[in-house]
Formats: sequence, structure tokens, C-alpha cells
Amino acid sequence: MAGDGRGRAALMRGAGLATLLLIPGAALACALPPSIVMTLPTGYYMAGAAATVAVTALLGAGAQRLPALRAVALWERRVLLPVGLTSYLAFLLFLALVFVGFFGSRDPMHNLLTLVFWTVVWVAVPIGSLLFGNLWRAVNPWVGPVRIARALLGRRGGIGLARLGQWPAVLGYLSFAWFEIVSLSPDDPAVLATAALAYWLVIFVLAVLEGEDWLQEGEFFTVYFTLIARIAPFWLVITGARARLMAGWPGTQVLAMPPLAPSAIAFVTLALAALTFDGLAKTFWWMGLIGVNPLEFPGRSAVMGVNTLGLLTVWAITAATILGALSLGRRFAGEGRGDAGPIMLSFLAIAAGYHGAHYLVTLLTAGQYTLAALNDPFFRGDAWLGLPPFYVSFGFLADPWFATLVWNGQFAAILAAHVLAVVLGLHLAARSGLSRPAAHLPMTALMVGYTVLGLWLLASPTGA
Repeated sequence: MAGDGRGRAALMRGAGLATLLLIPGAALACALPPSIVMTLPTGYYMAGAAATVAVTALLGAGAQRLPALRAVALWERRVLLPVGLTSYLAFLLFLALVFVGFFGSRDPMHNLLTLVFWTVVWVAVPIGSLLFGNLWRAVNPWVGPVRIARALLGRRGGIGLARLGQWPAVLGYLSFAWFEIVSLSPDDPAVLATAALAYWLVIFVLAVLEGEDWLQEGEFFTVYFTLIARIAPFWLVITGARARLMAGWPGTQVLAMPPLAPSAIAFVTLALAALTFDGLAKTFWWMGLIGVNPLEFPGRSAVMGVNTLGLLTVWAITAATILGALSLGRRFAGEGRGDAGPIMLSFLAIAAGYHGAHYLVTLLTAGQYTLAALNDPFFRGDAWLGLPPFYVSFGFLADPWFATLVWNGQFAAILAAHVLAVVLGLHLAARSGLSRPAAHLPMTALMVGYTVLGLWLLASPTGA
């Protein structure tokens, strides 16, 4: 009997253990839209994209025959609205939005400042610039006020800020990236209004002292939007009072740019790193690395220190990896040291493509709130944009067909950006005298790795 009792007990323990193994437990999954993406064969997407980038680079380097990137003029006419006027109107709109930020609703999804800034300025304008050239040029809120202030003060010279190159823009972008990714409440309307007004005033004073042209080097929005707009297939060339619409293969403008100076290289690597870390900081992998349960996220305040260090570390790794690959390629070519500035221009395609892919879902979701707020800014049932009342809905992201469509759009943007970067890199390398196929191997490996990383960040489950 005792033996039978021990047998039954062992059997019960075994059955209990089997039951525990079969019971569903905590898993690295996400109930948000990325969960649908996780059901897709994203590994095959990544492998296919990596193979495409590698084959493009190897064939281009081996054949040494690349598609010609030329521009053609579509039409030319007088400038309808001068930049000084549109800039001043944008400045007045900026003041109105700051006022709304201070005295409007504290709900970020019902405050026009947060909606317009994070959805229109930081998402829609860059994405539009990827297609239609530098849209920021017309809505830059400093040009008009700076022209007026310098004319009233009679200023004609500068104070030497031009000697700093783009280092002020690097500092500005680093501060902005920290504010967006790390700080406690970047969506709080009052906090955003305070930060935006303070930044505008600092840039305004410096531009009045140095001159309007300094904005192209020292103000990070102007620098960033101008750089990624170089990828656009359509763009305006303004000469005096004449505007000429140009068209060409994406990246055609990049080949006409001078090599990047060291400060500009720092800016481009920071742009790449900020986009990378913005995606990385939300992944389960990163949260596991820093010891945070992604399903019980403790809030931004608990990870401010480690995320600040993470942002700086990713920037350092990005810069070191890119510059190291460029240096290694020159060694393979037998040239030893050389200027990284020319070939570094090819990474503008990656920054532009990943910006569009990274913020696509934000445009589709927060963009609805923005339209609703612009259509009825005072929540009285108005229809300023002529749109009927509508409800903001994210349900389309839970639809497998639409979620797959969004993922395919992001995948296409990442793949196209890296293939374009490879083509631009080969063009720029040929101009720099790097004709040996072996010289392109380190950069090819880097491009392949960047492609996989970008897609992995978009496909990974997020916890915050």
C-alpha cells in the first residue's frame, strides 16, 4: 500500500509538472499593433532585404557601372510668396501655438501645440520633404523675424559663429533627441511650450547677431530637414525671384553636395543614432538589458539615467562603426587615411528612409487627432477644414490586412533607402578614387547590418 501511495504521489507530481509546462505563461509578446507584425515572416523579410543590399553592392562594385543620376527642369516661374513672408506667417502661427500650449487643454491629444509639433513639424514635414523637397524652407519661423530685426538694428556682419560649423546644430539636435526620447514629459503642452519658446529665442538672438545664413549651419531643424530633403525626387531651386521645379532620381542632389565637414559628419551620425535609439529604447530587448520588466514599465523617471547613457553610447557606436568601415575600405584600396566626408553623404538616404518608416504609424494614428483638432479646435462641433465629425480610431492597425500593408510600406522604405545608399556610396567612392571592389566590402557589410537592424527595430515588440 505504501508503495502504491508513493507511486500515485509521483504520478500526481509528474502530471502537475506537465500541466505547469502546458499552462500559458508570460511571454515576450505585445497586444498592440506590433503583435500582428510578429506573426509575419519578418525573418524572411530581413534575409531578403540583406541579400538584396549585398547583391546590389557587389554587382555595382564589380561591374563598376552605375545608373546615371541626372536632374531635369520641369518648369520655371516667379516665386509666388517670398520666403520672408511665409516665414513671418509661420512665426505668428508658432506664437499662437505656444499660447495654446500654455493656456489650452493639458491633454496632449487635444492640444494643438503638441499635435502640430510632434505630428506635423516632426513627422509630416520631413516625410513630405522626402518627396517634394525642402518644405521647411517656407515655414522656417526664424527667417522673417531675423530679417526684420537685423534691418531695424542695422546689423550687417556677424560675431564669428560661422567658424563653429554645424557644432551648434549638433548640440541642438542632441538636446532635442534627449527631450524626445529620455525626458519625463515631452508631450506635456506646457513643458513643450516652454522648451519651444526658449529654443526659438536662443536661435533668434544668435541669428540676429550672426546673420540669417547661419541658420543653415547652426539651427538643427534647418540642417536636418535640408539634409534629408536632398533625397527627394522633386525639388525647387530658387534664384532671386525665380523658382525652378527640378526632377530626378532620388539622391540626385546628394551627388552635387560638397563633402561633409567633421561637424556635419557628427550631425549625420547623431541623426542616425537618435532614430536607432528611439526605436531601441522601447524594445523588450533593451528593457531586459537594463533590468526593466516591459510589461510593468515603471515610467520614464526610472530609466532617465540609463537611457541618457544609452543614447550617447549608441551615438558613439554609430560614429565609430561608420568611420571604421570607411577607414577599413580605404586600407583595402591601399590608400590608408582619407577624408570620410564624401562617402558619408550616402548615409543621408538611410536617415531619410528610416525617419519615414519609423514615424509612419505615428502619422497614421496621431495624425487623426491632429486633423480632428484642426477641424474643430475649440471642440464646439465646428468644421474649419470642411470635414464631417469623425471618431479617432486605431482599429485599422488590428486588421491583419492593413497591418501587413503598413509593415510592407515600412519594409519598402528601409530597403529602398539602403539600396539608394549603396548606389550613392558607389558613385561617391568612384569620385574619391576608390575603384577597387575590395574597398567596398566593409561598407557593404555595414549597409547589410544596418538594413537588418532597421527592420528588426520595426518588427520587435515594444513595452512602452
